[in-house]
Amino acid sequence: MKREENQSVEYKESWHEKYLEWICGYANAKGGTLYIGIEDGAKKPVGVKNANKLMEDIPNSIRNTMGIVADVALLRLNKAEVKDA
Repeated sequence: MKREENQSVEYKESWHEKYLEWICGYANAKGGTLYIGIEDGAKKPVGVKNANKLMEDIPNSIRNTMGIVADVALLRLNKAEVKDA
């Protein structure tokens, strides 16, 4: 990934429910993007396991905990599936 991490962009290797706090912060600010499946620091695509399940689980968790709808997309970078939430 070419974009540097900042207040509105964050990279994580895998999904954890604690990242809902980041998404809540984005929702209360000017928005942002959390990329799942990108090695934190090196920004290298590592992919995610069960991408299709995450495509359902992440938006459901966001809706159930915060009552908001978030855009979630599946990206393919260098043959690695990456979640964009």
